[in-house]
Amino acid sequence: MVEKTKIAANAADIDREIAWFREILKTRSLLNAKKETEYKSVYDISPPQLNGSKSAFAVFVNSHQLDFEERFLLALALVPHVKPELLDMFLVKNELTQQIYTEFGGKHGKNHNGFIPTGETAMFILAGNNLEQRFSLQRCFDGFHKFSKENILSIEEIDKNEPLLSGAISISQEVLDLFTIGEARKPNFSPEFPAKLLSTKMEWEDLILNNHVMIQLNEIETWVTHHHKLMKEWGMEKILKPGYKSLFYGPPGTGKTTTAALLGKKTNRDVYRIDLSQMVSKYIGETEKNLARLFDRAENKEWILFFDEADALFGKRTSTRDAHDRYANQQVSYLLQRIEDFDGLVILATNLKSNIDEAFMRRFQSSINFPMPTAEERFKIWNNGFSKSVVLDKPTDLNEIAAKYELSGGAIINVIQHCSLRALARESNLITLNDIMEGIKREYHKNRRTL
Repeated sequence: MVEKTKIAANAADIDREIAWFREILKTRSLLNAKKETEYKSVYDISPPQLNGSKSAFAVFVNSHQLDFEERFLLALALVPHVKPELLDMFLVKNELTQQIYTEFGGKHGKNHNGFIPTGETAMFILAGNNLEQRFSLQRCFDGFHKFSKENILSIEEIDKNEPLLSGAISISQEVLDLFTIGEARKPNFSPEFPAKLLSTKMEWEDLILNNHVMIQLNEIETWVTHHHKLMKEWGMEKILKPGYKSLFYGPPGTGKTTTAALLGKKTNRDVYRIDLSQMVSKYIGETEKNLARLFDRAENKEWILFFDEADALFGKRTSTRDAHDRYANQQVSYLLQRIEDFDGLVILATNLKSNIDEAFMRRFQSSINFPMPTAEERFKIWNNGFSKSVVLDKPTDLNEIAAKYELSGGAIINVIQHCSLRALARESNLITLNDIMEGIKREYHKNRRTL
C-alpha cells in the first residue's frame, strides 16, 4: 500500500509537469511559425506549484531549488521514459531536404524508435534563434553545475570534431527510479557498473581482530558518521581533502572484505566491491570509462567503495619503456584523481603492502594491517564457528588445535564447513577430530604447506 501511494503521488505531480512541458512545446511551435499565441515567450509559462506535495518528485525539485530552465531540462530528459509520443512532433521532415530539421537536434537510439532529445533540442525549444540565450543555457551542461556534480542529468560524450550539444540528454537511472517508483533501485553488476553489493549476516561483535586494528576501524566509523559535521560545521573543507581513503593489507582470509561489509552494515551504508584485477581492460580507454561510470554513479550516494586486488593498478612500477607502460600509468593517475575527488569512504585492499607503490601511500588517511590471527584469536574463531547443533567428539581440544595450527580466519571457516558437510553426509551431528584434521590438511595443501 505504501509503495502504491508513493507511485500515485509521483504520477500525479509528473502528470502536471508533463502538461506544462506540452504547453511549452506548443508555444515554441507557434512562435517558430510566427502564429498567434497567448505567450510572448516560453518563459511566460509558469511551471506547476509543488508546495505541500510530498511526492519524491516534488521533494527533489524543491530541495534542489531548480529554476525554470533546470526544471524544463529535467522534464525533457524524463519525457522519453514516460511520454515518448510527445516528442514525435520533432520527427517531421523538411519538405525540401527530406531530412529532420537540423535545428531540432535529436537522435535515434539502438532500440528506441522514438525521438531522443539532444542539447540542440533543448536550445531550440527554450532559446529559438536567440544566441545570447543559447550561450547562457550551456551552463546547465557544465561539470560544475548541480546536474553534473550530483549525477542528475548529463549530456552524452561526442567525438571531438562534432558540436558539443549534439549529444543526447539523459537522466540518471537513480533519479528516474526516484521519479517513477519513489526510490532508487540498487544497481546490478554489469559492464556499465562493474561492482557488486557486499553484504554479510555477521554483526560487528562477531569481528575477531586485535585492539590496534579495532582502534583504527573505530576512527573510520567515526569519520563515516560525522564527516558532514567535520567538513561543513567545523569548516574543515578548507583544509582537508574530501573523503577518506584507507588501505587494508594482510594475508588472504584475515577479514579485510568482511570488515568492509561490516563497516557498511554498522554505519547503514551500501558497500560496493570492485575487483580491479577483473576491471583493468586490455583495450585502451576502456578502464577509464569503466571507472568513470562507477564513480559517476557513486557520487553523493554515501556508498563505501571497496577496491579489491588493489595492486592490479597500484603495484610498483618500473621505468616507462613503451606505450603500454605509459598507458598503465595514465590509468593509475586517472583512478587516483577520482579517488581523491570522491567525497565518501574508499577502501583499497591488497594481500601485500609491499606490492603497493610507496608514492601512493601518502594518499591514504589510514593503513591497516590485518595480520594472521594469534592462537587466542584462532580459538575464538574455532569456538564461534561451529553450529550450536553439532557436537565435537571427546578427543577434540579446540585450544590445542588453535595453538598448533596457524590458519587464517577464512581458512578456519573452510575447515568448519568441510567438517559439517562430512557429518551431514554420515547423517550425524557429530564432528570428529579426524574430520577437523582432514580439513586442516586440505587448507595446508592449498598453500603448499605440510603438517
